[in-house]
Order: sequence, then structure tokens, then C-alpha cells
Amino acid sequence: MNQTPFPPEPWHLRGTMQVALWRVPLTDLPEWPLPPGARPLAVGRHGCVVTFWVDYLPGGTLAYRELLVAQAVRYRRAVAATAVAAWVDSERSRAGGRTLWGIPKELAVLDFPDPEPSTGVHGPFHLYDDPGSGRPAVTGRHRTRLRVPGRWFLPARLIQPGPGDTPREVPLRLTAPFGIGTASLTAAPTSPLSFLDGRRPLLAGTADEFRFTVGRRRDK
Repeated sequence: MNQTPFPPEPWHLRGTMQVALWRVPLTDLPEWPLPPGARPLAVGRHGCVVTFWVDYLPGGTLAYRELLVAQAVRYRRAVAATAVAAWVDSERSRAGGRTLWGIPKELAVLDFPDPEPSTGVHGPFHLYDDPGSGRPAVTGRHRTRLRVPGRWFLPARLIQPGPGDTPREVPLRLTAPFGIGTASLTAAPTSPLSFLDGRRPLLAGTADEFRFTVGRRRDK
């Protein structure tokens, strides 16, 4: 009997997440392929990119680590996002992300330190796309300055390339207590994220003890 290489959608995940919103000149952004009908969200001559360092913990559909990059887009007169790059340390997550939702996940080594919630410091997080080099391709650091009271519900959606010319709409539902703070990112010159090296994000935050649902239930 063949075992399914990844769980069916939706995925119900839990863990901790560090998020940063970056404002980048459109001329500095990579020319990522976007699904038909989606175009970069432009504020003047700048685009918006969001980075997510995520530690998906046991107790959810899968447990793995991820660095995901999303570009803000306009689609059908609304604002959404397209996941344009992602690295995970789980083959099942890679296969599922690509097959179910068209997220271009790649395998990598991700090094996350033990959390220190009392200090507000998160990181440094390291991404090694070439572990043999011994040097991280990307390093991220976050610090929480302010905790927002309560748990908050945040719905969103991804617009991803689908089969043919049909985009895939991926619903996202996140509940978590949030923190607001600062972040920094350094990237090697050859890294896919070199365009963010040394920049300061517009906004950075933390979602500890989140519950996250990706995708929708499909009828058999």
C-alpha cells in the first residue's frame, strides 16, 4: 500500500512565528512569477514583502521549520499575497506545499535557537541553503517590545499559480497573541534574499502559541 506523502488539506498547525513587513523599491525586487490576474501591490515606486520565520511544533498536522517570503499583490480589486519563496526542513511539507497550493517550497537547513520569552529576543535564526559551506545564506533577528492583550483572529489568503491559467486561492486563518517589535535581516550576496540585506522593516511582530489553518476541506 502506498502511503500518502503529505497530509490532505486543510492543515491545522501550531507554533511560534516572527513576521516582518518590508518596503522595497520595485526595481530592487526579484521578478518572481505571479499567477494570472495578480500584480504587485505598489505604494509609489515601492512594493511590499513579508518574511515569516516559523517553528511549527508537534501537536499540529506537521512539525517543521520554515522561512517563507510573500509579496503583497492586487487580485480582483482586493489585496492579497503570493508566496514567492519558501524553505522548509521537511520533505512532506515541501511536497504538500507544492502540490496542494503551488507554494514553491525548497528543502534547506533551518537553525532556530531555544526561545527566551522573558527577554523578548527571538533569534538569531539561520537558513543554510548550502549546508556544506558552513555559512548561513540568511540570518534573522527579532525583538518583542510590546505585547498586545488578548488573542486575535486574522483571516488572509494566498493567490498562487495553479494548473493552466487558473490561480489557486488558499484561505489562511490565524489566531494568536501578538507582539510588536523590531527585526533585522542579513543575507549573503548570493542569497535569494540579498535585496533585503541591511534594510529596516516597516513593521515587525511575533505570534506566539498560534493556531493556524491553511487550505480548505475538499469533498471526496
